[in-house]
Amino acid sequence: MTRHYQPSPVVADGGLRADLAIIAQWIKADTKVLDLGCGDGTLLAFLRDNRNVLGYGLEINAFNIEDCVAKNINVIQADLNDGLKAYFADDSFDCVIMSQTLQATEQPNLLIEEMLRVGGEGIVTFPNMAHWRARLQLAVKGIMPVTKNLPNQWFNTPNVHLCTLNDFEELCVNHGIDILQRTVVDHSHRQANVLTKWFPNLLGEIAIYRFCRSPGQ
Repeated sequence: MTRHYQPSPVVADGGLRADLAIIAQWIKADTKVLDLGCGDGTLLAFLRDNRNVLGYGLEINAFNIEDCVAKNINVIQADLNDGLKAYFADDSFDCVIMSQTLQATEQPNLLIEEMLRVGGEGIVTFPNMAHWRARLQLAVKGIMPVTKNLPNQWFNTPNVHLCTLNDFEELCVNHGIDILQRTVVDHSHRQANVLTKWFPNLLGEIAIYRFCRSPGQ
């Protein structure tokens, strides 16, 4: 697996949440983008207005869909656990985004495959279960971690497949996926101190990856 890690500055571009600003910097102008779990459509609206991107969103929450419609975003009400085959053909998009949703899906490995079936590249963000605060709670208290980034108790969390940076990168190796860029940020979606660059799996709270299918796969 080829790794070309290029940390990106956190810029609140156009008032975007900082992690979405990083994603926006990774999206080329005049492209076609699919946002899985697009929320209220803020990112897609920004990309449309500032990058001339043709965007589509999948979202399950009816209130978020209303917000998307108000922003003139193309949105489909759908459950990501049902996959993308019913909606999109192969190579329909230049990039497929999934922000803070991967860990809440039933089969994240299959959804990653679907992202690269319908798009040339994928971008995901997810909470890092190997952050030192989570490790400390497991080691000292022997309980499932509750942190600012993982605020729910084990019995009411929407996260069904938590993972670490190392877990995700191993999945990419096993599925023939090249990681193009990686950034880790804190719970406020800001890049942390320089030590995070050296120990991302220990000090990074949220991971942001851009990836594509390996040549020949």
